[in-house]
Amino acid sequence: MASTLLLALVFVIDLIAFGLAVAAEQRRSTATVGNNGEESYCVYDKDIATGLGVGSFLFLLLGQILIMVASRCLCCGKAMKPSGSRAWAVVLFITCWVFFLIAEVCLLAGSVRNAYHTKYRNLLDNPPSCATLRKGVFGAGAAFVFLTAVVSELYYVSYSKAARDEKPNNYGRDTGVRMGNL
Repeated sequence: MASTLLLALVFVIDLIAFGLAVAAEQRRSTATVGNNGEESYCVYDKDIATGLGVGSFLFLLLGQILIMVASRCLCCGKAMKPSGSRAWAVVLFITCWVFFLIAEVCLLAGSVRNAYHTKYRNLLDNPPSCATLRKGVFGAGAAFVFLTAVVSELYYVSYSKAARDEKPNNYGRDTGVRMGNL
């Protein structure tokens, strides 16, 4: 029951992170060239995408922390006996961390780059180069948020199955093939 609640909670947190990343992609800053007669400068619209990207970053981090604390980060618990579930848990653990790191880098870099506004003024007749975030950075972050969410859920299910399969071997009653009476 507790693992079901944890999976539901992490799913909702990852869903919020995904929604914030998609919203950040849609609300990236745009710039136009302004002119006050003698010099040109960059005019940026509202900077809401930075806050959305940071929010997505933090929600994804919270979901990852919850999964890793619940599973004791796969390496801080008692050893599990070899099984297919343990093998899948190890593969999904590594994949989960790779996707998580890529998503966090995309979200953080997108937020930092979106917040950067050039203060360049041009005294000549050339229009200034107004730096903006490239299209797709938050989108890539959203895609990896989704992949992280799916893989972390699968990781926790595999880990739980491998941990559930940990039953002590009871050899007290029957030891196998009897070789005593020939």
